[in-house]
Amino acid sequence: MLEKDVRALPVAVDLVTAGKALGLSRTTAYSLAKRGDFPVPLLRLGAQYRARRADLLALLGIPDTRA
Repeated sequence: MLEKDVRALPVAVDLVTAGKALGLSRTTAYSLAKRGDFPVPLLRLGAQYRARRADLLALLGIPDTRA
């Protein structure tokens, strides 16, 4: 995923999208999440995972220019 694509993400994204931003496959993303080893903190909403755009940007070293 390109820098401009990551910047354009909504405030919180699903696990698959977060994984794509980090270059992870769907299977790897879910495996890491279930073990508690996903590279950014995850929000758990029922059976779903969400990652914050700000955390993804910080991990990737991309300045967050949104307010």
